[in-house]
Amino acid sequence: MIFFAGRGILLDVEGTTSSISFVYDVLFAFAREHVADFLTRHSGAPAVLSLLPALAADAGIPPTSDGVQLALAAIDLMNRDVKSTPLKALQGMIWREGFESGELVAHTFDDVPEALELWASSGLDVRIYSSGSVQAQKLFFGHTAHGDLTEHLRGYYDTTTGPKRDPVSYEKIAADMGLEPRQILFVSDIGEELDAARQAGMATALAERPGNRPAGGLFEHEALQSFADIVF
Repeated sequence: MIFFAGRGILLDVEGTTSSISFVYDVLFAFAREHVADFLTRHSGAPAVLSLLPALAADAGIPPTSDGVQLALAAIDLMNRDVKSTPLKALQGMIWREGFESGELVAHTFDDVPEALELWASSGLDVRIYSSGSVQAQKLFFGHTAHGDLTEHLRGYYDTTTGPKRDPVSYEKIAADMGLEPRQILFVSDIGEELDAARQAGMATALAERPGNRPAGGLFEHEALQSFADIVF
């Protein structure tokens, strides 16, 4: 059990609220399969055009690269799991089509919906911090196998706030939540992320979910197998 007397809970997604296999084997696979067609169909859309120069820069290709080269570059970044902000934005746009068509339905562990509802109804400020774009996070929690869970969430953060392994990112999030870092519990499956949150002053908990990799990191973080392990 983890006893928490604070006022806010900040959650990672992959390996924490949802399985790693769903993210890699379903979401990433969907984006890889559809990226070339998406770029062709939306080549003139301002939202797409605005992120392509940064995507090309992250991939190390010329900004004048054509759609095929950009699609291949995006796939390469995905295969290498590069935390590229423009790539995450592009993935979010592709996933939007999948979620809205019903082709994609987000996975969450069975304990997640009940915990989110309990925390929110008890007055806790529950938010998400993921390397996936804010748009993708909203789509994810709005289209789960358990229904729309966004009513339980007050905010979302992605890499535009800062890297997840940088303590400054967690200081920014605490300030945005209007809470002292010590009043926030951050839950993740990645040790280096938890280390950064701990250095910023947050309470931390390590998510040990089926299929998760070794957490790594420098510090020890109290572990949980279910959100029901959090007592407040």
